[in-house]
Amino acid sequence: MQIQDLPYSDPGVPDARSGPRLLWWLGRNQLGGQCRALLWGMLHFTSVCALPFCVGLAVQAAVDRSAGRLALTGGLMLLCGTATAVGDTFLHRAAVTNWITAAARLQQLLARKAAHLGSALTRRVAAGEVVTVSTGDVEKIGWFVEAVSRFTAAALTVVVVCVALLIYQPALGVLVAVGLPVVAFAVLPLLPKATSRADVQREKAGRATELASDTVAGLRVLRGIGGEDLFLDRYRRASQEVRHAAVRSARMWSVISALQVLLPGLLLIVVVLRGVQLAREGRITVGELVTVYSAVMIVNYPLRHFVEIAMAYSFSRPSAQRAARVLSLERLTDTEGSRATEAPGGDLFDPATGLRAPAHAFTAVVCGDPDMAGRLADRLGGHAAEPGRSVLLGGVPLDELPLDQARTAVLVQDKDPVLLSGTLRELLDVPATGTVRAEDALAAAQCADVLDALVQGSLDASDPMDARITERGRSLSGGQRQRLALARSLVADPEVLVLDEPTSAVDSHTEARIADGLRRLRSGRTTVVLTSSPLLLDRADEVVFLHEGAVAATGKHRELIGTAPRYRAVVTRETEDEQRASGDTAAPAPPRDRPHPSDGAPLLGALEPLEEIEESA
Repeated sequence: MQIQDLPYSDPGVPDARSGPRLLWWLGRNQLGGQCRALLWGMLHFTSVCALPFCVGLAVQAAVDRSAGRLALTGGLMLLCGTATAVGDTFLHRAAVTNWITAAARLQQLLARKAAHLGSALTRRVAAGEVVTVSTGDVEKIGWFVEAVSRFTAAALTVVVVCVALLIYQPALGVLVAVGLPVVAFAVLPLLPKATSRADVQREKAGRATELASDTVAGLRVLRGIGGEDLFLDRYRRASQEVRHAAVRSARMWSVISALQVLLPGLLLIVVVLRGVQLAREGRITVGELVTVYSAVMIVNYPLRHFVEIAMAYSFSRPSAQRAARVLSLERLTDTEGSRATEAPGGDLFDPATGLRAPAHAFTAVVCGDPDMAGRLADRLGGHAAEPGRSVLLGGVPLDELPLDQARTAVLVQDKDPVLLSGTLRELLDVPATGTVRAEDALAAAQCADVLDALVQGSLDASDPMDARITERGRSLSGGQRQRLALARSLVADPEVLVLDEPTSAVDSHTEARIADGLRRLRSGRTTVVLTSSPLLLDRADEVVFLHEGAVAATGKHRELIGTAPRYRAVVTRETEDEQRASGDTAAPAPPRDRPHPSDGAPLLGALEPLEEIEESA
């Protein structure tokens, strides 16, 4: 696999049972690239380590005054230099290719897993952890995968040098063969402590980053309550903890680096002292002494990769563990489906609650528990977080349909929709039937002021569709983000649309117009809205009230206000005292000077003089 061939047509099925197994699986799937890097690494390292032998031959030829041997040695040195340059160039190319392709494979696997799990992913793994795995952790894992081949080449080169020295000069070769493994593995006992300190540093840095992100996201609220100084002090303390942890980690790594300089130097001194003694006794020549000295000095270069591979594994192991934890997550249902059929149509039925949303109708669902509403919305879309009976669409269980087909049939918009950065045109460029135009969807979602705000915030966009939306739509208010997300869902025009509190952040006037636009644009389609807003409930064809996880009442909004006390308590936000005062049996007659929410038009008439205020959550 070359970089220009990315992405993979099929990244494969990873072994996500543990972090080390994932690393081993990634390495096995890049055997071709690993072998190329190994061969080029062997060429490079052996050429570098062959230079001392050439130097020793040249010195001995000069001592013996042999011009022929000196010229031959010069030719060998030129050949070694050329091989060193070629090997280094192609080793770097192969290593970078291994790094990037391993990281790309892992990113594809993570992206596939995110699409596979859908909204269940962030319920089971923190969103911040998913981002960390797909960015920083991927880089660390790629580093280890590519370092394996260079380490293997370096280790084989050290073995070759030791064998060559034993053959060339046994008296000094034995000393080198014993000393090099000691130098290579002396720092290994220090690595666990260094790794643990590095883990503490990363953990504290992650907390500081999370705190900074929360502060930036809630800056508008913090200013409103005067909490900037409080959060600034918290971040200052967190950053100081990161600094102290970084200093402690750097001290340990500095000790390891110092040993990597000290121990080879001691070995070199011992070899020189022993070599000078042998030269005085006449047991070795000057050229042999220079050769052994140069070989010990040069072999420090491949020895550095012993520490690098230990560092790479230490840093990549926790990263691989986090990646394996994400990749090991599975859906509760089979994504391939067991039923080959066309997209079903008909009533949407949830056996767990008894909720039935008639086909081609606008159904509103009222839940007293917001968390239950969120779980119900996920279940209606086939994204159940807990095992149980599947939701039926036209009598067909959603979990028996292929995942793509189920998602095409039922679209769920949760209460906190995400806007991706890009232009408005790109935001609305979603898989759709083509029946609903973007202009109609924006009008139904009452996005006129949003378009004006986008144009004003863009310096080079006169057309609102070309205006850019910042990451997660942070430059927009909560109500504006909510309406753009609603417009995106309307453009998709699915057979079944499930909306969880789609107007919770907009004012009552805008909410009334959205309710009318939603009903008009979704005419002939199945729409389920989970809400407690009287304005939306009053426009629904049918209202279903859920109490303690089951259907407790069904009917029109105005009927349920008078006949279902629990429903009235949820919709009108009655307190327990108010319920007891009303007898909790029938709806009290609303006072004449305070229109009841179920009165529809009188309520809107009473709200007309009020200024339209949109929450900026």
